[in-house]
Amino acid sequence: MASDLDFSPPEVPEPTFLENLLRYGLFLGAIFQLICVLAIIVPLPKSHEAEAEPLEPRSAEVTRKPKAAAPSANKRPKKEAKKKR
Repeated sequence: MASDLDFSPPEVPEPTFLENLLRYGLFLGAIFQLICVLAIIVPLPKSHEAEAEPLEPRSAEVTRKPKAAAPSANKRPKKEAKKKR
């Protein structure tokens, strides 16, 4: 009766290329998500170069954007009153 028992490991087929690609892709995706979550949780101090930049005075002319002189020709003007049915 003891000789009837088979304790050999079960036959498991080798994973295919696509299965390996999927496995490692999921691992890389999980690592990327952990890095993103840690970047949100752990704030990094700002560098001195980034802090020095806003202290420099800027002229009002440089920061303003030029306004459009006229609306585009391809747009129709809006109707002022709705049609009555």
